[in-house]
Amino acid sequence: MTIDHERVPLPGRHPATSRRLATELLDRPAGPTPPRVAPAVGRHRRALHSRVALPVGLLVVDTLAVGAAAFLTVPGARPLLAAAALLPVLVPLNLAGGLYRSRLTLSALDEFPALAARAAVAVAFTVTLGACLAGRWPGGPATTPRLLALLGAFLLLAGSGRGMAYHLLRRARRRRPSPALVLGAGRLGQQVAKALTEHPEYGMRPVGFLDPDPVLLEPGTTLPVLGGRSVLARVVRRHRIHHVVATEGAADETETAAALRDAVRLGCRVWLVPALREYGSAPRFPADHLWGYPCLPLGRPAMRRHGWAAKRALDVTAAGLGLLLLAPVLLACALAVRCDTGPGVLFRQQRTGLDGKVFTVLKFRTLRPSNEHESATRWNISQDHRMGAVGRLLRKTSLDELPQLWNVLRGDMSLVGPRPERPYFVLRFGQLHPEYADRHRVPVGLTGLAQVNGLRGDTSIEDRARFDNRYIESWSLWQDAKILLRTAVLMLRPDGS
Repeated sequence: MTIDHERVPLPGRHPATSRRLATELLDRPAGPTPPRVAPAVGRHRRALHSRVALPVGLLVVDTLAVGAAAFLTVPGARPLLAAAALLPVLVPLNLAGGLYRSRLTLSALDEFPALAARAAVAVAFTVTLGACLAGRWPGGPATTPRLLALLGAFLLLAGSGRGMAYHLLRRARRRRPSPALVLGAGRLGQQVAKALTEHPEYGMRPVGFLDPDPVLLEPGTTLPVLGGRSVLARVVRRHRIHHVVATEGAADETETAAALRDAVRLGCRVWLVPALREYGSAPRFPADHLWGYPCLPLGRPAMRRHGWAAKRALDVTAAGLGLLLLAPVLLACALAVRCDTGPGVLFRQQRTGLDGKVFTVLKFRTLRPSNEHESATRWNISQDHRMGAVGRLLRKTSLDELPQLWNVLRGDMSLVGPRPERPYFVLRFGQLHPEYADRHRVPVGLTGLAQVNGLRGDTSIEDRARFDNRYIESWSLWQDAKILLRTAVLMLRPDGS
């Protein structure tokens, strides 16, 4: 069974309804193509430098604090060994706890409990490991007072160093706040813009609002409404925008959400300010605020996250091994198709992939269309009477999709991602569902989150787009592994969809 939605009828309850909806959809006039957003490379590099300065500075502070604490509390020639043993444990713990991330609200006291807990764990682990390997603390016995002195000295030095670093950063932010854009000119957006203007210690200087249909601005609001999503790229380049603050209450929430995704692709640092303040106490979100408003940092785009290179390496390895190991199966399928439909065992079709680029997808031919127009615009052929027994078997078992491993090896596709669709339907679906075009932020895949959740067959295109975007926004290597495992289970009971 192939997890492939281009074969299935359009959303509806019966085949007749699907055919009627498909006819209505194809008869609608085509609208303008949504504007593409090109990354601002120079501006992104500047924002990246400012974004990594604080984490690097905090890492240097902790390293110096560990070294100084070791020299103050560990006697003899052993301080260097103690510091070298402690740092490889402490730094990963602090990194996992978010103690090196960039924040809006800078406070060494807020971080002190987390810093102390992780330092205690790191010291205890280092002592235990040293006892197991050498039977003693590096160079001498490990006494409780000495360990407490080491821990206390580190916390005092690290806390003081972080406080000084935050003081310097707040001064730098007040002196040169970065240009910021507020998405949503509603009441909350105006309040947030006012708070940023009055408190430059957050490092942002709002230059205007982005809202396609703003409400009436409150008296005293001096910031202009710069337009809607269509002007975002121009505004980011013109004002050298580093930060985008997205607020609820925009006149068009759908347009604001699309603009937010475009801002991420442009390399801006995006912050979400929800109207519901209880979000600030949610345990999975970092506790940060903007003058009392809960503020949630938006993660980096999937293709810029750690692990994406490993995803590509997995694609190349799996596709190469798959083509090699399945060579006898590919040969058998090719011979069966040749006997069933004649010359031309491979079927080539245009599909839309990453960033809206068109590529040629490969399949084993299961049906010879009457012309190119039918191939490009006919939605479903699973029940076509012209399909022979070989074609039906290949489609039911998904064997007709095996040549797409070559597309994965070439880089046109990935093992996991949104399923690719023909350009004709991409345009139509994009007109009906605003989030459909956002599926192309990552490479398309052989299978995806929507398909393993049963969104194939007579199901909603809107639901599929929602699941595809959910996959992109929450991407991880483990999620890819889960989808591949669920796909393998589904293939054990093929249904021909």
